[in-house]
Amino acid sequence: MKFLLDLIVGDPQADRVVPPTGTTARLTIFVAAVMAFLAVIALALSLSTGRVADRWADELAQAATLRLPAGSTGLEKALQILETTPGVASAHALTADEQQALLTPWFGTDIPLDSLQIPQLIDVIADDPAYDAAGLQARLDGEIPGAVLDDHGAWRDPLLAAAARVRLIGWVVILLIGASIAATITLAAQAALAANVQVIRVLRLVGARDVYIARAFVRRFTLRAGIGAIAGVVLGVIVVQVLPDGAGFFADIGFVGVGWIWPVIIPLLAAGAAFFATRAAAMTRLKEQT
Repeated sequence: MKFLLDLIVGDPQADRVVPPTGTTARLTIFVAAVMAFLAVIALALSLSTGRVADRWADELAQAATLRLPAGSTGLEKALQILETTPGVASAHALTADEQQALLTPWFGTDIPLDSLQIPQLIDVIADDPAYDAAGLQARLDGEIPGAVLDDHGAWRDPLLAAAARVRLIGWVVILLIGASIAATITLAAQAALAANVQVIRVLRLVGARDVYIARAFVRRFTLRAGIGAIAGVVLGVIVVQVLPDGAGFFADIGFVGVGWIWPVIIPLLAAGAAFFATRAAAMTRLKEQT
């Protein structure tokens, strides 16, 4: 607590070493704001993609499709098997209109279903616990030749893998943003130290230690990065909140539940990166000026 108080209040005498305004001050605040804004957008996209993928995966995990060969007379038998299978919550044979609605996006509205060899589809919803897919398929093979149970694993597994990659990309972006903040603030701190070399020499002549001088730079640049990051986070949250609320992927972009902790943490992370980057740069530069 004392450390945070010293960081916020500071030492008026030591603060005179660091110029309160100027190019380095504006650059530090601007870069921190931009990077925090990008971090909010990247996190919102990453978290939202993960939520959408998890929801779709859960829906696919509960749903399956039983496909009967075209012209098969085993529809009633298939429904009877499904109704008596433990772990099957419901089974619904798609009507001709429902199957046409599924094919319309691919073939248009004028589909002559009667003249096409289209398999009969049955929607299967799993219960909790779910049915034994392998056992059900074996039973279908014995009683309805050509029946195929599709548990949508071919769709679900790539979806989960893609979501994991998107999450990984999001965290990599966050790390790169943090590295950019640290690099920019390091350059700004070195420029400020170089511009105040005469003041630093005078302070050394009156007995000031390098740790005392560095503390002033660390405090000033840490606060600048924190203030800039807060502004960037606020702007980023506003942009995320004003995205369209209609159906589709954009309706899911944003922070939900504990996810709101990230906009709070981002300024702290930016200030932490500035703290360590400035301290390292200041101590290195002061040693070079000895």
